[in-house]
Amino acid sequence: MPPRPVRSNGLTMLSRVADSLYWMSRYLERAEHTARVINIHLNLMLERGSHSDDLDWARVVRSLGIEIPVEDAGHAQSLAQSLLHDESNPSSIVASIVLARENARQVREQISSEMWEQLNRLFHAVRRSSSSEVWDARDFLQSIKEGAHLFQGITDSTMTHGEGWQFIQAGRFLERAMAVSALVGAHFREFHKPAQAGAERVYLEWIGLLRCCTAFEAYCKAYTAEVKAERIAEFLVLHPNFPHSIHFSAEALETAIKEIGREAGSRRAVRVERIAGRLRATLGFGQIDEIMAGGLEAYLTELLRQCGQVHSALYQTYISYPIEAALEA
Repeated sequence: MPPRPVRSNGLTMLSRVADSLYWMSRYLERAEHTARVINIHLNLMLERGSHSDDLDWARVVRSLGIEIPVEDAGHAQSLAQSLLHDESNPSSIVASIVLARENARQVREQISSEMWEQLNRLFHAVRRSSSSEVWDARDFLQSIKEGAHLFQGITDSTMTHGEGWQFIQAGRFLERAMAVSALVGAHFREFHKPAQAGAERVYLEWIGLLRCCTAFEAYCKAYTAEVKAERIAEFLVLHPNFPHSIHFSAEALETAIKEIGREAGSRRAVRVERIAGRLRATLGFGQIDEIMAGGLEAYLTELLRQCGQVHSALYQTYISYPIEAALEA
């Protein structure tokens, strides 16, 4: 079946182009998030003055949304190492950068030359990087974060904010909403317990969670420096204006999807817009005391389920669809 053209004010965008832009953005967001989480964990190790064992690394891996088989639980540090340079691991940083660059290569005519040059530089930098031990990877991780941030800035500054840019936004913020949901859920499962032993270490872990979302300074401005689990949950889940909160990501995702529907002019856009709107409403009307009383983990699981629905509906509407639906659109 030939790729479907998505109509846009007299122009067309092939579904394969939308697909590549969407996944390019998701893979870059994934690489940056993974680099940030691992880098913060390495910094926490220095603050604790000791090396983390496999239990700590297992939690880090799970916080990235990666399930660890029971037989591999004793080798979590090796799994963390594979998240840096292992191209055969689809969740690794290098694999994500390679896949982002490949998707960008397929749509070079749709992105700016500055975008391509920056992503190409990042690609060659990670390919040249040595497979250092995870303990010595801080410079590598910092370069990934800075390279991804630079690409996002170049994208926003040099690309027309039309349909293609909106697919990039949709990919970025869907990936971010899912990543932060998994991160917060894993952290609260581990550390939000009554009479938690080792209060100083737990305090550092809560600070680490905020730093994993680049949120420590913003949190302190909103709530002062007093660290409370419920306030952290409220900030990272429900804050409407912080770029790494789930609520902010859901609103940005809904806006991108509405703009795609408006430009594409497809009658089938209503379904994906409705699903994205439900995700945003779940967060917009959420109250932290009700969420905590009902179970934060269950709430985050529901958010992840809705994110999956948004992804499926987006694909069914614009990328993967029956030929009959394409003729009717």
